[in-house]
Amino acid sequence: MMAEILLPAAGGRLQPYRLQGRALPAPTPGARFNRIAYSAAHVVADPFAETSPHAGAAIDWDRTIAYRRHLAGLGLGIAEAMDTAQRGMGLDWPAARELITRSLRETRDIPGIRIASGCGTDQLDPRDAHSVDDVLRAYMEQLEAIQSLGGRLIMMASRALARVARSPEDYRTVYRRVLGAAEAPVILHWLGDMFDPALAGYWGHDGFDGALRTCLEIIEENRDRIDGIKISLLDDEKEVRMRRLLPAGVRMYTGDDFNYPALIAGDAEGHSDALLGIFDAIAPAASLALAALAEGDTARFHAILEPTVPLSRRIFGAPTQFYKTGVVFLAWLNGHQEHFIMVGGQQSMRPLAYFADIFRMADAAGLLGDPEMAAARMRRLLALYGVGG
Repeated sequence: MMAEILLPAAGGRLQPYRLQGRALPAPTPGARFNRIAYSAAHVVADPFAETSPHAGAAIDWDRTIAYRRHLAGLGLGIAEAMDTAQRGMGLDWPAARELITRSLRETRDIPGIRIASGCGTDQLDPRDAHSVDDVLRAYMEQLEAIQSLGGRLIMMASRALARVARSPEDYRTVYRRVLGAAEAPVILHWLGDMFDPALAGYWGHDGFDGALRTCLEIIEENRDRIDGIKISLLDDEKEVRMRRLLPAGVRMYTGDDFNYPALIAGDAEGHSDALLGIFDAIAPAASLALAALAEGDTARFHAILEPTVPLSRRIFGAPTQFYKTGVVFLAWLNGHQEHFIMVGGQQSMRPLAYFADIFRMADAAGLLGDPEMAAARMRRLLALYGVGG
């Protein structure tokens, strides 16, 4: 008999829930994909560090690197030091630089591993007045640090640039200079304000059409230095529209954690590759589905991934910037870390009902690798809220 557990339900009532216990089969080691797939990976906090949640990131480096090796073992690339790693929400630039350094150094033995690292401007204090030149210097400092390690770049959207830019031309100037200094093709990242409200008006426009026009002009001007662009707007129509307008050779990396199966599968006019935060939480399903797609089994691809979509939509539901809490919660349920503590204390940023829903949805999608362990850990969390105590 599968485990039964009392979980919060509608109206604040407790209802028994019996686990389905249908874990997905283990992915085949060395499976080949016909899509490039990066997982933006979270960091594991050190729960024993004598530091305040507001005093900077205390990271369990061994567990953090072990998780990256786990993702690589499933065939996924690593998008390092991105917002999934709480970049700008607890993980500052010095900690991000150490994370990038360790990740590159401690995974060199993995054949064919793909790692691309976030290059931003988060060393700039938002309380200070800045100029476009300040933003450019901050980008270049991070670019030089990453490239000195042999790393490849993801040019992250900049809160500081959004704050100081006065026109689309300011964006063109900054991107032209940074891309001109890149030693290998760069992935751009267009992160919507649902993920980070400080990025409202990015590319110098409040509306999508103007922003799209400026972004495409920047890509066309610098196309030889751009691998692709990840857009995280949670709008599949906007992504497909932009994908069809990209210059030849520039990839679209979906960052749409609501609609990723159809975007990755694509249509007669093309497909999206993937650079997704949800691939951290659903890595085994992502690996199995991508292997099926590469074998031409589109039906199996969708059969594996479609049950993960309700889970992803719940994890990334508003306020979306706190989706990392759900990602780390699933990593704890699945035994990738021994605690549910996050950098900056962000384990507290979602209500109990959210965790109960994730538990149910992960079970339904076959993403609880050890259902009994997951149920035991869920009971420990419930006890903190006075359930069963």
